[in-house]
Amino acid sequence: MNITKGNILIIDDNKEIRESLELFLGRHFSDVKSIASPKTLVTTLSNHDFDVILLDMNFSPGKHSGNEGIFWLREILKTDKSSVVILITAYGKVKLAVNGIKEGAFDFILKPWENEKLLTTIHAGIKLKKSNREIKQLKDQQNILSENLNNQFRLIEGSSSGMKEITELISKVAGTDANILITGENGTGKELIAREIHRKSNRNNEIFMPVDLSALTETLFESELFGYKKGAFTDAKEDRPGKIEISNKGTLFLDEIGDLPLHLQSKLLSVIQTKSFSRLGSTEIKNIDFRLICATNKDLHDLINEGIFREDLLFRINTVHIKLPSLRKRKEDILPLAEYFVRLYSKKYNKQGIKITNSAVSKLENYKWPGNIRELKHTIERALILSNDNKLKAEDFSFFEYKVISLEEDILNLTELEKQAIKKAIVKSEGNMSKASEMLGISRTTLYFKISKYGL
Repeated sequence: MNITKGNILIIDDNKEIRESLELFLGRHFSDVKSIASPKTLVTTLSNHDFDVILLDMNFSPGKHSGNEGIFWLREILKTDKSSVVILITAYGKVKLAVNGIKEGAFDFILKPWENEKLLTTIHAGIKLKKSNREIKQLKDQQNILSENLNNQFRLIEGSSSGMKEITELISKVAGTDANILITGENGTGKELIAREIHRKSNRNNEIFMPVDLSALTETLFESELFGYKKGAFTDAKEDRPGKIEISNKGTLFLDEIGDLPLHLQSKLLSVIQTKSFSRLGSTEIKNIDFRLICATNKDLHDLINEGIFREDLLFRINTVHIKLPSLRKRKEDILPLAEYFVRLYSKKYNKQGIKITNSAVSKLENYKWPGNIRELKHTIERALILSNDNKLKAEDFSFFEYKVISLEEDILNLTELEKQAIKKAIVKSEGNMSKASEMLGISRTTLYFKISKYGL
């Protein structure tokens, strides 16, 4: 007989029932524990992590209302809202057990129970608990990443009229659940705006889940967004939640929405309209509650006219539109942004007291910044890394020419090949040095040194 890995807790004041359940379930699950009174429940739950809890609904002699079971169910869920609780009730108390499910119980079993029904219910509970743990782990990891990003890249409001208007708009929409579309050139800070909306929203204690749709292949789109059931495809070795499921109660940020192929747009539209979905390979409908924010550097109306973007999807995602100005149109914000990045990278690279000279400020303010804030950030980081002084001068700043690069077939010199590869990676990543360094298989710091070395 196969033993399933699972920690089961039985709470029942009837000794015969406890012993019967322990004996039977002990032949099927790896760890079965029982207690006679829920009064020791808090201590028990603090010392053990149970997959499934079997909870009787009556404990005091002469009382059969089931209110005790409901009370202790609530206490269990206060301790851990992801707990999987199966209520034990007698025939005739089904209505009470159904009320328990409304309170958060997973299911109920009737006394006397059917062994197969009991096993099936517990197995389903173990699967749910496993899924809950995975989602929590992923949310915890994402929250740590989000917190680090939020601490590093809090929105700098700036003094330009355009950014003041956007800051005011953020304050108006953040407390609502309105779907928001953020547009603007690459590097203008669309994700920063999305994070700021989330931070000021009623969902700020929940997850912020960013998804770069341009990075998802068509074959990965459904599995990454919707998750999958074990066996849904060749490599689906176990159940896995998708990004949409993980974003429940939080904010789902879909970046580069304009890159989503037309035939996949209908699947996304269905989720937005119904707030429900199914994992790949599953027929189970899961309801979902998330705040949707989308972003793109493309004109979606042009894409609609070209027949490659759905008009009804645009209506759904565009309750409020935030259009970000390019950095060259908000020159008064360049200096505060530059000073912020100097402080950020001074701390990161342990170079305190770094200042920007007036000549350097003038050079920064007169540059067109085709890569916008992202390019400014990388420019400051590169200058700070390579500088040996506590002042950043005009000559410390160099700008990359963003033009189409093609590798010449007859170039064999390794140095020239490396220069060409670096140029191509920077252009292909549109100035995102993190992506460029990843493409090249080197660190960002090494990339900056090579750019300086080759005078790129």
